[in-house]
Amino acid sequence: MRLVCPDDPMPGATPTPFSPAEAEAVRRLWEPLGLPGLIDIHTHFMPRSVLDKVWAYFDSAGPLLGREWPITYRAEEQTRVDGLSAFGVRAFTSMLYAHKPDMAAWLNTWAAEFAALQPRCLHTSTFYPEPSAPQYTRKALEDGARIFKVHIQVGDFSPDDPQLDDVWGIVEDSGLPVIIHCGSGPAPGRFTGPAPVENVLKRFPRLRLIVAHMGTFEYLEFLDLAERYENVGLDTTMSFTDFSEQGAPYPREALPRVKALADKVFWGSDYPNIPYPYAHGIESLIRLDLGDDWLRRVLHDNAAELFDLD
Repeated sequence: MRLVCPDDPMPGATPTPFSPAEAEAVRRLWEPLGLPGLIDIHTHFMPRSVLDKVWAYFDSAGPLLGREWPITYRAEEQTRVDGLSAFGVRAFTSMLYAHKPDMAAWLNTWAAEFAALQPRCLHTSTFYPEPSAPQYTRKALEDGARIFKVHIQVGDFSPDDPQLDDVWGIVEDSGLPVIIHCGSGPAPGRFTGPAPVENVLKRFPRLRLIVAHMGTFEYLEFLDLAERYENVGLDTTMSFTDFSEQGAPYPREALPRVKALADKVFWGSDYPNIPYPYAHGIESLIRLDLGDDWLRRVLHDNAAELFDLD
């Protein structure tokens, strides 16, 4: 008879977060693809004071959520970093974002220090429409930023705000990607949706944008933008999971288009703020049945090329 330890759940059970059994369950999903690991471009690390407020908002099922949203990977910072390592994540981000003036520069300082301490972190920065934005965006580039994040819904600003004109120009010239949460999910904002984003792209057509969450709820419209603009991509964050499919099912007739955009789709998890195990996000991509080549590109190769990772 085989003994079962606490970290070795019975068949069908969900492994405990941060357990060896959970790490093994994640690795079993990507190792058969022959990959050296995962690259997760949508993970959240931020100052603890900010993260505590984010978690409190999730715990309260705030109005932008509209439903219960338990956080699976609530833990101290290093435990969360080690968890990604155990999953086989080669590189990850520290997605942070400003929701008011005079916040972004401080967040960028924290992010630079975090990236210096965590060599697998792709140094992440942010910006907000304010007079100082061009200055601290240039400084972020000088400090080694490799990716930016903006959250239109939480920040409650339009991406085509005139105060961001210089910033978009700076970022476009840098060639660095911006992950932009601009879809109307999980709840519409005043400036969410594809129209403001397309206004920016018309003026900055070389801008490298990655639309978070596959553009939930405007899936088809953001697919259109990814097809029309060479440097526009999509991240899979929470998309196709049981949790998201309940309220915002991805149109299955669009999956051939998603497959055709294999080199523009990136793995993102939303770790640690996800209401299900990390493995489920990957399983949700596998069950789309878009092929191993598509999975290899999404889970690793696209980001490895974008960030020039060996």
